[in-house]
Amino acid sequence: MVGQNNGAPENKCEDQTLPSFPGVYVCDSLRGVERFATVPTNIWFWIAFHVGVFIALAVDLTTFKRRDRELSMRAALQRSFIWIVLSLAFNLLVWKSKGDEAGLDFLTGYIIEYSLSVDNIFVFVLIFNYFRVPPRSQHRVLVWGILGALVMRGVMIWLGVTLVERFHFVLYIFGAFLVLTGLRMLFDRDAEMDFEKNFFMRWCRKILPITKDFQGRRFHVIVDGKLCFTPLLLVLILVDVMDLIFAVDSIPAVFAITTDQFIVYTSNICAILGLRSLYFLLARMIDRFIYLKTGLALILFFVGTKMIVAHRFPIPNWISLLIILVILITTITISLAVTKRRSNGPPTAPPDRE
Repeated sequence: MVGQNNGAPENKCEDQTLPSFPGVYVCDSLRGVERFATVPTNIWFWIAFHVGVFIALAVDLTTFKRRDRELSMRAALQRSFIWIVLSLAFNLLVWKSKGDEAGLDFLTGYIIEYSLSVDNIFVFVLIFNYFRVPPRSQHRVLVWGILGALVMRGVMIWLGVTLVERFHFVLYIFGAFLVLTGLRMLFDRDAEMDFEKNFFMRWCRKILPITKDFQGRRFHVIVDGKLCFTPLLLVLILVDVMDLIFAVDSIPAVFAITTDQFIVYTSNICAILGLRSLYFLLARMIDRFIYLKTGLALILFFVGTKMIVAHRFPIPNWISLLIILVILITTITISLAVTKRRSNGPPTAPPDRE
């Protein structure tokens, strides 16, 4: 209970409470506070956020069904822009309601999650190509995948905050894990993924009756009076499993910025909400981002190091935000420049004349 010591080290939160929503007590261990203590955010903010999320998803899904065709690059760009604007509008609400520190925390966490979600797109492209999923069916898989991610990430964030509250040293474990993950991504960028060897794939094929071919955008069909599932369900399961694996990297990365459960969760969800539109925007040009994975590895390495040294050498979050933006802009710019030169190719030499 907040305010009770119970034999624990002296709680320094009393004089370091951050600006917050009404009824919220935030104590961030990454800013030198020895004991994490928090009162859950006002339930109405949680309800309003989720209502807004599901309304936005419903509108997006409805408009896509009316199109009755594959999402074009222009439409994907427009939808990606809308999701970014909505996220930044929510960021402004957080900034006004909780204060400058919380607003900066959300913005930094959102950029980290949004940039790391590009790594998800690399894998989603491989999954959809491997199973030869039709483009219109890909959108449905991503919609249901994100709904599953809402639940899974919410549980993971709750567990993470609970661990940090009870065991502060967990932050150092998270930091070391991110450093190692960043190094692995940096030096093992060309590792191939064999989805047929995935445990969940082999397990699902054993226990579920799977049809040989896709049945449009359906996850299940009735064959000879029996319920059968289509390969699209396998794709959905694999997408959710891969998102869960990526969440193990991305969620601790936001803990490098803040341990406020509301900020960690909402920045996570706002980032993955725009993942579907971002997928259709980048899927056709994913080969041009040849150095982006290096940039993501550097970001993970940086935020992991930040968590490890935070107690002795705290790095202000505005500096963290600046470093992350510089890494992203640099790697994207270099990638596009190099691939543009390659696509143009060297000038063709004139034929030799005898």
